[in-house]
Amino acid sequence: QVQLVESGGGSVQAGGSLRLSCAWSGRTFTSSTMGWFRQAPGKAREFVAAIYWDHVSTNTYYADFVKGRFTVSRDNAKNMVYLQMNLLKPEDTAVYQCAIYLYGPSGAYYYKNANGYDYWGQGTQVTVSS
Repeated sequence: QVQLVESGGGSVQAGGSLRLSCAWSGRTFTSSTMGWFRQAPGKAREFVAAIYWDHVSTNTYYADFVKGRFTVSRDNAKNMVYLQMNLLKPEDTAVYQCAIYLYGPSGAYYYKNANGYDYWGQGTQVTVSS
């Protein structure tokens, strides 16, 4: 069993920054994909970013609406994945969740689909005011 816990959400004005953290426990990974998703009230959950890593490389993936503003990174020594969010907009307001993708096929197409993820955190609220 894998546990994921997000933190770092809060309220910020438009143009501001937040860094979300996702801590995982319960298992050690030599390779994996961690994704960030968000869901605003009345809207479907949507992909934000993902990071794949193994002993050779790290690859990152982003939704078009966050490219150039958000950065996903990891620290395996601390069992942490981060989402640095800059230039926040009111439309970024949502509950942000991290999730881990363990068993499905590899590639961006799959990492962007929430259905492929195996474990989820409870989420952290991000509110951006204009």
